[in-house]
Formats: sequence, C-alpha cells, structure tokens
Amino acid sequence: MKILRLCCVLLLFLVAPLGLYASEQNSPVNGSIEVMQSFNDNALEDAKAYGVADKKKHQVLFFMGVALLILLCTTAYLGISMVMFNKEVFVAHMVSAGLTVTLGLAHAVTAVVWFFPF
Repeated sequence: MKILRLCCVLLLFLVAPLGLYASEQNSPVNGSIEVMQSFNDNALEDAKAYGVADKKKHQVLFFMGVALLILLCTTAYLGISMVMFNKEVFVAHMVSAGLTVTLGLAHAVTAVVWFFPF
C-alpha cells in the first residue's frame, strides 16, 4: 500500500510541470497574434497577385480534354479498322494509344494540382 501511495505522489510530481508548460504554450506571448495577422495579410496579397484566373485554368483543361477525346477516338478507330477490316495500322494505333495515355495523365495531374485543395 505504501509503495502504491509513493508511486502516485511521484507521478503527480512528474506530471505537474508538464501541465504548467502546456498552459504557457497556449497563451499569446510577444504579440504572436499580430505576427500571424501579418502573415495572413501577406498570403492574401500574394494569392491575388500570382493567382491565375480559374476561368483560364478551366479553358486549358477544356482544350486538353478535347484533344484527349480526339486522340481516344482516333485510337479506337485505328483499333477497330485493324481488327474488323484487316488494315495494317498497328504502329499508328500504338503511337495514338501512347499519346492518349500521356495526355490523359497530364490532364489528370494538371486538374489535381490546380483544383484539389491541399
């Protein structure tokens, strides 16, 4: 019983300074609120100065999407003509498929970078 009481008292002495340290960290010291306000103001100004308009971003993604659809239809046409009509267009079909995949990845990465909120 004595050992249990002794352990409890020692535990209280060990934990008490941590509680005081945590309460000191939560209080604003040396004008930290003013410092954070200046950072927020600068961030808003930078966003206005360097931000590309969303309309322009949507236009770029739209044109990439149109090109992607054209490449996709071309790849499908070449594949169907190769299988159904026995035309020798394998190399053109593979080049078109490679361009389609590349543009699809570029379109996806661009959309995520511009519009996904990090």
